[in-house]
Amino acid sequence: MISNQLSHRRRTHLFYLILAGLIFAIFSALHAGTSAAAGPQFSDWWQGKYASGNWMGVRDSLEARGIEFNGNWKGTFYGITGGGLHSPRGAFDEELTLGLTIDFGKLAGIQGLTAQGAVRYRDGRSPNTYVGAGSTFNPSRYQSGQQWRLMPFFLTYTTPELFGVKEFLTISGGWQNAYMFFADQPESKLFTNNAIGTTKGIGGANGFPWSSSYAAWGGFVKIKPSDWSYAMAGLYMAIPDEMALSNHGLALAGYAPDPQDNGLYFLAETGVTPKLGPAKLPGKYAFGSIYWGLENKSFYGQAYDQKYTFYWQADQMLFREPSAPAVAAKDGGKSFKEPAVEPKLSEQGLYAFTFLNYAPKYDNALPFYFHTGLVYKGLIPGRDKDQLGVAFGYGNYSSDKISAEEEADETVRQTYEAVIEADYRVQLTKFTYVQPFWQYIIRPEGTGMTANANIFGLHMGVIF
Repeated sequence: MISNQLSHRRRTHLFYLILAGLIFAIFSALHAGTSAAAGPQFSDWWQGKYASGNWMGVRDSLEARGIEFNGNWKGTFYGITGGGLHSPRGAFDEELTLGLTIDFGKLAGIQGLTAQGAVRYRDGRSPNTYVGAGSTFNPSRYQSGQQWRLMPFFLTYTTPELFGVKEFLTISGGWQNAYMFFADQPESKLFTNNAIGTTKGIGGANGFPWSSSYAAWGGFVKIKPSDWSYAMAGLYMAIPDEMALSNHGLALAGYAPDPQDNGLYFLAETGVTPKLGPAKLPGKYAFGSIYWGLENKSFYGQAYDQKYTFYWQADQMLFREPSAPAVAAKDGGKSFKEPAVEPKLSEQGLYAFTFLNYAPKYDNALPFYFHTGLVYKGLIPGRDKDQLGVAFGYGNYSSDKISAEEEADETVRQTYEAVIEADYRVQLTKFTYVQPFWQYIIRPEGTGMTANANIFGLHMGVIF
């Protein structure tokens, strides 16, 4: 049995996971039938934004002044039921993040200026220990930067309006992670596989620091000449081994053993964000490039001073469910005191997302990566905030790497690797959810030597 194969600590984690699930199920039943009878205090908490409540009004008061504390916990259980290196097996990992955001517009009247920072703790066994997938296709998104880690802290200024355009210019900088701003694809983050939810084929096998665990001094500038187009560029310090577990995100002076090994990390992206048709269906179509200025070698041993990659992104809402009807003016429109209120556009509907990454094959193990998926928000009547998603990710390994391995008489070579994932997120309240999922990893590590892995799991999260 899986529980007999886990350590005492993992079994304890699993116990708490199941216990929390039962508690959520009980709360859901209460909410459906007896929340009114439970009294206003329970109802206010259940309908609130945070599991820790509003701290007897203190939290609401601080937020009104521009000081917002935030925190969340995420935990995931992975059950490897077939294939991989070992099955059946189980693994559990978790993440706790605590952060602070300051809005200087509310706090000091400086409109458009904000500051944010956070710390994070990660723990748990990687399910890839039993699956054997390549690092890009790790079944878990939460394995990099384990134990406690200092997360980015930085300032951002956005012009409220300039040249008649809202948010025309954004300038941001500090101890920052470009991953937070470039190649941003919200719908893909529903998924738990590392390829789809995090690396997008940029990080992992290719060595770019495309992970939530990287941070370095630098910043970016973004210009929006219209409300449907933008261009942005970022420049950061390239730090060797910045994501190593030992430094806990504290490489504030760069690479300590030899500061001369630091380089430049440059990114550029441009795109359009149209709203199509009468339903104003939002979309995002973007192209970007990344330059990683650290020394590396090709698969034939030739030295290079940098590596680079290109990416394309296409996200589009395909269908929007009808929005609530407009609220008519109370006096029939005879005065301007209480005009009709236009309804907020419904977020329920079908979303599609696609991402493609290309990098030169001479020094990138995974030169071609592609993923695509669909997410439906609010498919089941009465479950408007739930999300159903399915996605497919595929990566092709370098032919130069294969040729170099053939010349070295290596018999096992990587060719391609893929993953299929399906998830259903049950949004129990504004602050908590549970998410059963299924992953099927095809050709783990791309060699054909490991059986396709079948994984059933449960992901869950709480916002404090």
